[in-house]
Amino acid sequence: MAESRLDSLGVLDALRGAPEQLATAHGAAGEQLERLALPDRSDIDHVVVVGMGGSGVVGDIVAAAGAPMLPVPVTVLKQYGAPASIGPRTLVVAVSYSGNTDETLSMAQCALDAGAALLAVSNGGALADLARAHHAPYLPCLDGIPMPRLALGALVAPVIVALVRTGLWPEAHSELVMAQRQLAVRRDQCHAEIVGPQNPARELARRIGRTIPLVYGAGGLAGVAAMRWKQAFNENAKAPAFWNTHPELEHNEICGWGQHGDVTRQLLTLIVLRHGLEDARLDSRVQVSRELTEEAFASVLEVDASGEGRLAQLLDLVHLGDWTSAYLALENDVDPGPVDAITRLKASSSKTA
Repeated sequence: MAESRLDSLGVLDALRGAPEQLATAHGAAGEQLERLALPDRSDIDHVVVVGMGGSGVVGDIVAAAGAPMLPVPVTVLKQYGAPASIGPRTLVVAVSYSGNTDETLSMAQCALDAGAALLAVSNGGALADLARAHHAPYLPCLDGIPMPRLALGALVAPVIVALVRTGLWPEAHSELVMAQRQLAVRRDQCHAEIVGPQNPARELARRIGRTIPLVYGAGGLAGVAAMRWKQAFNENAKAPAFWNTHPELEHNEICGWGQHGDVTRQLLTLIVLRHGLEDARLDSRVQVSRELTEEAFASVLEVDASGEGRLAQLLDLVHLGDWTSAYLALENDVDPGPVDAITRLKASSSKTA
C-alpha cells in the first residue's frame, strides 16, 4: 500500500493499536504501583503535572477529564523552573516519554528542591535517574513506541492510575475502561482499510485539503481536544494550525473575523469539536458564533464526540484528530512520522547549552 511506504515510522500502525496501548498501560500501572509508595490524599493539597509536547498534553487531559471529581486543583506546567506555590503538600507528576526532555527535568528538579512529592513517568532516561537518585516513585511506561505523540495511552494511564491509588480520583478505573472501549470503536471507523466517506477521519482530511485548520473546542473538555488537534496537524501533517475554545473566544477572537473575509475564506477551515457533556449554555453560544463567522471560512466542519464518560469523550475526539492529521499528511505526500524541525532545534540547543 502506498500509504505504508510513505509512513516510514508506522504512525498508522501505532494509531491502530491505540486502544490496546491504553488497556495494557492501565493494567501495567496497577501492578507497578503496588510496589511504590505514593502520598495519601490527606497529604496532598495540589497536583501539578509537568511535561512538554506529546507528553505534556497528558496533564491537560487529566485536568480536563478529572475536573468534576478531583478534590484538589490540578495545574499543568510547560516551562523551565517551577512557581513558588509548589511545596511539601504538592504532588508533582513529571511526564516525559524519552525521559530526557530538558524543560521537564528542570521542573522536576525544582519540585524536589521545594520539598514536593515527585512521581516520574517515562521510558527511562535522565528523569528515571533523577527519581531513583532521590528515592522518588518512578513508573516506567510501555517501550517501543516510535514517538511521544503516539504514546498517549502509555503515558496517561499511569498518571490516572496513580491518582486512583492516592485516593484523589477513585472513580477513574471505570473511566479508563470506558475510554478503552470507545477508542476501539473509533479506531474501527478510521483505520486505513476503511475508505471513502464511511471513514470520518479520511473525509475530514479530504475536506480540509490544502486549507489551514482552525479548531474550536466547546468548553474545557473539547478545548483540550482542540489543542491536541492543532498539535497533531503540526507534527503529523507538517501544517500550520490554530485553536481556541468556547466561551473564551466569544470575548475576543470572534471580533477578528469582521474583516479580510475575502482572504480567510480561501485559507481557513473551521473545525468545531462538540461533546455530550457541555454546559447547557454553550450550545446557543456555539451556534450564534458560527452564524456570525462562517462566511469568513472556506467551510465549517462540526465533529461530535462519542463514548461514555468524560475521559472517553475526550480521548475519542483526540483519536479522531490524530487519524485526521495522519491522513492529511498522506494525502499531501507527507511522511507523518519524522519531525525534522524539532530534531534540528533540539540538536542546535544541545550544542549551545
